[in-house]
Order: sequence, then structure tokens, then C-alpha cells
Amino acid sequence: MLPDWVYKKCAEVSAVHREAAIAQQAQLTKPTGALGRLEQLAIELAALQATEQPRAARVPIIIFAGDHGIVAQGVSAYPQAVTIAMMANFASGGAAISVLARELGSSLEVVDAGSLAEQEMPGIVTDKPRNGTRDFSVEAALTPEELAFAFETGRRAVARAEAHQPDLLIFGEMGIGNTTTSAAIAASLLGMSAEEIAGSGTGIDAAGRAHKARVIDAAVARHGVAGASPENILRAVGGLEIAAICGAIIAAAQRRIPVLIDGFIVSVAALAAVRLNPSCQPFLLPSHQSAEQGHRLVLRALNVQPLISLDLRLGEGSGAAIALPLVRSACALHNGMATFAQANVPDRPSGPAG
Repeated sequence: MLPDWVYKKCAEVSAVHREAAIAQQAQLTKPTGALGRLEQLAIELAALQATEQPRAARVPIIIFAGDHGIVAQGVSAYPQAVTIAMMANFASGGAAISVLARELGSSLEVVDAGSLAEQEMPGIVTDKPRNGTRDFSVEAALTPEELAFAFETGRRAVARAEAHQPDLLIFGEMGIGNTTTSAAIAASLLGMSAEEIAGSGTGIDAAGRAHKARVIDAAVARHGVAGASPENILRAVGGLEIAAICGAIIAAAQRRIPVLIDGFIVSVAALAAVRLNPSCQPFLLPSHQSAEQGHRLVLRALNVQPLISLDLRLGEGSGAAIALPLVRSACALHNGMATFAQANVPDRPSGPAG
């Protein structure tokens, strides 16, 4: 069983602040709806943060890393050693998300939630129950205790970030093999075939993708988890970093901290989080639609519309980081524009148009 806190109701969305934000948007010096989805984004943030002035200034980025036993089945174009090497690259500032974090003025924490690293690494928080998951094509990826530990890993990361009074959080991931794991989770949650979900991941060719789909379908059938509970799915075919993100999303929503959701892997974790605790759903702000094949289907299941679509498939939280300036612009416009009255600009006539 997962810890009891996973199922506790998340923070209430403030209807009072939503209505106030709607009223504020109606008074700004622009035609109604002229700023499109940026208007709705500001309104939703105001309701989620329970404030008249939505904010996106302080946005810590947390990367969860983990390794996957399923790599033994030849589903990735890269060796597992890349996971540890990239963790060091994150910590030393050389990765894409490191560059973006600096550009955005965001802190970056890297959490080893389940890599194969035998020793703690400089600049990285180690918080894992084991080194990598088991090969889910032959046995369950995780024990119930390991899965519960991973959820606590996510919760502890959010607690550390909360000390900095974040306006939003961005979660990213790193783990060779984790698009295979995510596709297996998504296929099980959605009751779909891996052929519909599995993409090219790290850049495998068409034959590699077909092999990946066969491995996933066989594993889902072996464990009998198609349409099963999220707990059983995550235990059977899950990943430690994915489970940690799932726990972090729920923990953030319980603390009234919205999450700017990244690409396919983080979206799969978000879908599992919503299935476990539906009250976290409003706190998910989708950033982008990635080039990974199944992402569109997962976003549709979450009933959300991404802000951008740039054919990204890097992961690391990079898509969410790239979308963050849009969120900041939405807040700045909502908070900083003059009203018709302040600017002495005539508003629309109250009577019918002639």
C-alpha cells in the first residue's frame, strides 16, 4: 500500500479569487479575450494560488533520476551508463536544463531516486530504495515497499522546495529506458496497445520501436495490469523516478503549489497521480506537447491543452522550462496592465451594437 497521505484531499481551488481574476481581465485595456489563453492561464493561477496577483517568479526545478531493468531487452539506443553521466552533467551545469535554469533564475536540484550509482555523487541528493528497477519483462519492477519509498522521495523533495516559497514547481526526469517504462504505464492506465503509445525515445528506428512495443505488450499481459489500479501498474512496470514525480505532484497540490508539467514521462506520472488522487488535477499546468508518440494521448486523458508544441523530446523538464516565460508573461499582463478607468480609455458601449 502507498502511504496514507497520497490519498488525502489536495488544496481547494479558490472560486472567490477566480471570479475576481475574471472581473480584473474584463477591466483591462484590451478587447475581451484578446490575449487568448494567457488570460485563462492568469485566471487559473490566481484561483490555484488564492491570490489577486498570480505569480511565476520563484520556480524551482527538480530533476529525478532513475535506471530501468527493462534496458536489458534492448529498448534504448543508449547504454545505462548515460544516466549517471547525465546526473553529473546536470550538477555541473552543462545540461540543457542547467542552461535553462540559469536563464530563468531558477534553482535546480537533482535527486537520485533510483539510478545504478553505487555511491553518492557531488551536488546530487541521494534518496532511493534501490539501484534501478528490476526487468519488468520477467518480474515486477518494484516491491510495494520500494514504490512507497519512491513516493516519499517525491514528497521530501517538495518539502525542501517549499522552504523557498515557490510560486510553481517544475519536475523533470532522467533515466535511460524511461520512455519504455512510461509507455508501459500509459498503456496500462489507458487500456491501449503499446503500438499506439510507444515512441522513438532516445532515437531508436522503426524496427527498434516495434520491438519496444512488443516487449511492453508482453509485459503488460504477463503482469495482467491493463486497466489495473495505479498502484499495481506502478509496482509491476513502473520506475523509481516516475513514482517519485507522481508523489511530488500530489504533495505539491496538497500544499497549493501548481506544477508546470513537462513532456511524455512527467505527463504519465501526472496521469497516475490524478488516477490516485483526482483532487490534484486542477494544479497541473501542461507546458508543451512533445514529439513522443503517446504524449498527445496522455494529454487528452488528462483533459488539458499544452501551451506550446515545438517537437521537443529531450525531457529533463526542458519543455516546461521553455514554456515558463509564457506563464510569467500571463501574470505580468494580468497584474500590470491598466484598466479602462485608470487609463481613461473609453470601454465598450453597454448597449447593443448598432
